Amino acid sequence: MSTTHEDVPAVAQSGRPASTLVELIDAQLHMPFPFRRHPHEAAAAADVDHWLRATGLSDEPGVAAMISLTRPAELASYNSPDVDEGILRLVARQIAYQFVFDDRAEEVGRHRPGDLLPMLCESVAILRDGAAPATPLGAALADLHRQVRERCTPAQAARWADKSREYVHGLLHEAVAQSHPSPVRSGICTSIRSLTAGVEPFHPLCEAAQPCELTDGELYHPLMRHLSRLSADAAVWIPDLFSAVKEQRAGELINLALAYQRAHQCPLPVAVALAIRRINRTIREFERLYEEIRPELSPSGVGYVEGMAGWIRGCYYWSRTVPRYADAGTAAALG
Repeated sequence: MSTTHEDVPAVAQSGRPASTLVELIDAQLHMPFPFRRHPHEAAAAADVDHWLRATGLSDEPGVAAMISLTRPAELASYNSPDVDEGILRLVARQIAYQFVFDDRAEEVGRHRPGDLLPMLCESVAILRDGAAPATPLGAALADLHRQVRERCTPAQAARWADKSREYVHGLLHEAVAQSHPSPVRSGICTSIRSLTAGVEPFHPLCEAAQPCELTDGELYHPLMRHLSRLSADAAVWIPDLFSAVKEQRAGELINLALAYQRAHQCPLPVAVALAIRRINRTIREFERLYEEIRPELSPSGVGYVEGMAGWIRGCYYWSRTVPRYADAGTAAALG
């Protein structure tokens, strides 16, 4: 990231000044993937509520209110509009679980970083060794792991567990960064954000949604691996734009827009515009590489990449209206 200040005014493409962050983002973000939603979204939402009650997570303080603000089934619907209903429900349950887990880790890690270790160790033991859970969060993760093994091939389930462990370890990195006496550098911030994005654990479910398994040549193709990284980065950086106001007020550090603000010592709208430039380059690189590799892919390979693109699209349309990020739609956010 350059440390030279770039003056990027909050002006919409129409020439009319943006009055909210949402308007600024809508005007400047490159979004080539049109809005879509799954026809069984409402059923998935009801299923998430039932699953959270069955696992005991909805009895945890603040969880029910948080779920109403984050709408995990809506995010699943926007990300995965073409998958079968079973995959949709699994995606929605996993999103709900990760919201609960991430919020808990964020709260504990900010105030008592050492207390985060038992929580993370339990998750790793479940994912790596099939250990018995000792907490409601652990029980929910064990149940998700069971469902993934039932729905996915052994190789897909192994990739799901591996990517999920990477996500768990990333939360420890985030806690260390939050407790450090001085703000982390921009490069470290984006590196941690890549770990805590929580998007790549869903890519094996994109695999499982295809009619046939991908060949090793497709799955481990260098361009395919790069597409996976680009998809995860763009998908998580887009919500960072909309959540910047909320996270700034909460004193959070691991956010792309806030990293630009610290690096450039600039107002938040300017930082958001600079972050959008980074995201736009990432999305255009995703488009370019997809066009390059597409002729080599099977129909399942094409569907897999379309699933990655779905996460970019879905995170944008979900972030625009989800109550969790409502502050971005107010005029005060541009202050």
